[in-house]
Amino acid sequence: MAATQVPTRLELPVDAASGLRRPNRFREYLPIYLSISPFYIIFAVFGLFPIGFSLYLAFHAWDGIGPMKYVGLEQFRYLLTDNAFWRSLLNTLEIWVISTIPMLFIAMVIAVLLNSNVRFRGFYRVAYFIPNITSLVAIAIIFGSVFANSYGLFNAFLHAVGLSEVQWLSDPWGIRVAIAVMVIWRWTGYNAIIYLAGLQALPGDLFEAARIDGASAIQTFFRITVPMMRPIILFTVITSTIGGMQIFTEPQVLLPNPVADGGGPGNAGQTVVLYLYQQAFDNNQFGYGAAIGWGLFIVLIIFSIINWRLVQRPGRK
Repeated sequence: MAATQVPTRLELPVDAASGLRRPNRFREYLPIYLSISPFYIIFAVFGLFPIGFSLYLAFHAWDGIGPMKYVGLEQFRYLLTDNAFWRSLLNTLEIWVISTIPMLFIAMVIAVLLNSNVRFRGFYRVAYFIPNITSLVAIAIIFGSVFANSYGLFNAFLHAVGLSEVQWLSDPWGIRVAIAVMVIWRWTGYNAIIYLAGLQALPGDLFEAARIDGASAIQTFFRITVPMMRPIILFTVITSTIGGMQIFTEPQVLLPNPVADGGGPGNAGQTVVLYLYQQAFDNNQFGYGAAIGWGLFIVLIIFSIINWRLVQRPGRK
């Protein structure tokens, strides 16, 4: 029996046709990997690491300075019985309902109008999108003057028409309405641009056929436009839900001292993220703040699934 020959060194694969050694794939694509690596490095440092650390922190009690103490699921158990958390969640849901439903409806109407043959369409598109890129602090200063209790523009208008003034920043529902109006003013144009892009992708022959058959503009809107725009509507509903459940800057800059006052009178302006900020950075309970963040994450998943089931196309699984 012939002895098996053991190779003495590692040979690179050889192409039988050309007799040349195959190039090293990793070395060949190394410049491409290096060119796109900054994004992934920055995302890993400022994206993945904070997410992983927050999950780790949720199982520990930590004041930000001293050593961490492992507490397991204790903070999540306390979260389920924390009345302040559920009150802030209810406030957030109420503000979300007040702002999101009219915002998306107005955005759809604006998109339909911009998609029609109106003059200066380019100007209107830019004008409706400007609030989204405007500094939110500047917006809050303006709306603080609009909703001021004594000299606000809304109260001046109510007084001019003979109605009683509303203490917007002192009444629980007034605070919610003021925050909701800020959200509507800022995000209506953004969603209108998204709807406009979806409308421009729809086939025009369907609308022409409906017009020939005598369908009115309202019938065309509800029978053709809305059903064909369901995927776009689903996208905006989910993104608006995610954004609406994370409202923080509006009450933070609109109310005089939202963190110390717990969101104003009756805690009406205390959203979930504002409550998270209060627990983590005001009470120095960073572990419990992380638990609140993951509780909000679970709520967002549940609401996204509900929105998807409600808005998805009928009969589609």
